Amino acid sequence: KKLEINSEKLKEVIHEILKLDPKPGNSNSDTQKNIQEIIPDFMLTSSDGEFDLSLNSRNQPELKISRDYKQMLGEYTKSKDKASKEASSFVKQKIESASWFIDAIKQRENTLISTMKAILEYQYDYFLEGDEMKLRPMILKDIADRTGLDISTISRVTNSKYIQTQFGTFPLKSFFSESLSTESGEEVSSKEVKKILQDSIHAEDKKKPLTDDALTLLLKQKGYTIARRTVAKYREMLEIPVARMRKEL
Repeated sequence: KKLEINSEKLKEVIHEILKLDPKPGNSNSDTQKNIQEIIPDFMLTSSDGEFDLSLNSRNQPELKISRDYKQMLGEYTKSKDKASKEASSFVKQKIESASWFIDAIKQRENTLISTMKAILEYQYDYFLEGDEMKLRPMILKDIADRTGLDISTISRVTNSKYIQTQFGTFPLKSFFSESLSTESGEEVSSKEVKKILQDSIHAEDKKKPLTDDALTLLLKQKGYTIARRTVAKYREMLEIPVARMRKEL
């Protein structure tokens, strides 16, 4: 009003301002150093509803004990002098340590595969289509019960691990979610509610964005009875600002 310009001109100015960098000095820094490449721990492909799951071991060599050391142990064992006995004991100890290490690596791989297979079976419909709405409510205990492993082991296995699928690469933690009940008593994943929330905000009238109260009412109309504070929490988790910050001309 003070500048006596119309809304169309104001939109042009705002559009231009949005192109500007509020911290131009950052462009001089080496931003490439902050980019972290994600190397998936699992590879998943599917064909006609059948899954092929494997560990990503492209940079991991096959571990085995050197044949030379086994032969060395045999030679020292045949000899009866004191020095040979001490050498035999030393080599034997190192071979046993190496065998234990190889077994530990194999056990870890088996734990990883069995955990991922349990997640795959539990979330079969999701991995088939990649639709977040198909994600079932799932907690660590669900997978622990299926694998027979301790909950702390499942937590450790799924932490900072990624899987590459035909729909993208995802952290294993993203497949876990709380359960919520609809008005009909059906249990749904909190991720399903977040997806509806995100889609609703994306489709809103930006001149009159939906408040948290309006979103709560909208979800209730769809059969999801959720408290306003929970809606606000989910919105913040999705990194979506409040209604007044989403308003556009």
